[in-house]
Amino acid sequence: MSNHPRRLRRTKERIGEKVVATIAYTAVVAMILIFAFLLHGALPVLFDPETADVAGTAELLLPDQSSPEPYAWQPISDPPRFSVWPLVLGTLKVALVALLLAIPLGISAAVFTSEFASRRAREIVKPAIELLAGIPSVVLGFLALTILSSLLQNIFGWTYRLNALTAGMALGVAVIPIVYSLAEDAMAAVPATLRNAAAALGASPWQITRTVVIPTALPGVAAGCLLAFGRVVGETMIVLMVSGNIATMSASLVDSVRTVAATIAAEMAGVASGSAHYHVLFALGAILFLFTFVVNLGGQAVLRVLRRRTGEGVIP
Repeated sequence: MSNHPRRLRRTKERIGEKVVATIAYTAVVAMILIFAFLLHGALPVLFDPETADVAGTAELLLPDQSSPEPYAWQPISDPPRFSVWPLVLGTLKVALVALLLAIPLGISAAVFTSEFASRRAREIVKPAIELLAGIPSVVLGFLALTILSSLLQNIFGWTYRLNALTAGMALGVAVIPIVYSLAEDAMAAVPATLRNAAAALGASPWQITRTVVIPTALPGVAAGCLLAFGRVVGETMIVLMVSGNIATMSASLVDSVRTVAATIAAEMAGVASGSAHYHVLFALGAILFLFTFVVNLGGQAVLRVLRRRTGEGVIP
């Protein structure tokens, strides 16, 4: 009789393990299938002679030296021009602005609520920031389109009302909760014994935060920044509404831009299935997928280094 409950418990544990493992492997298989689908649509750009000729496969990554505009995304021109570099540059410009806004604000808010805020202030600030994650991106894009872009143009007199800076600012607001949540959880998970030991040595609250809490929680903070970067690179609706959707090679942040994700969203619905333009858009999707995959791999390597340097660190 005594062995029966034990065998039943072990059976339940094995079933639970199998279920969890099945879910994990399903996620891996789903990722592989998504990439295979993108690759299947993109391969004609490389291996189908007719599609490669129309799409200008070499021009995707190399400049067209015979043209006055060696880098151009003009899919409906005659002949069509498909250079990925204006889209990549636009994506990086918007991502740079968004991260420069989101990372300092998110980490600063996390430090405040974790180390300095009173209990009442923490109960107000933490839910308020995390609720930002529940605001649909189309709402943030609409507010930036109707209010922020006009306000900034009136103040600074920019030529383009919709530009990379405005889009990046709106996107930065969208990813602040990602940085904040992971950073705050990592800081809250730092053992109280470390804070007490530093306080016993005479360290001030700010010194404890700067020399103990932040270095120990650094892997978790870095993880939040990496997730935020992945979000801003793949964001569609905000940049589609606020960036201006002009593919240029300008380095200015106040010029209109177009991102890779916005290009796919804007053009896929109206393109003829099986056309060169159709397969080029799949190639853009594959490039975006590979880019985020490589960034995640690099991020994992960075996190491993940070864990070793901080004595395994604290990651929620």
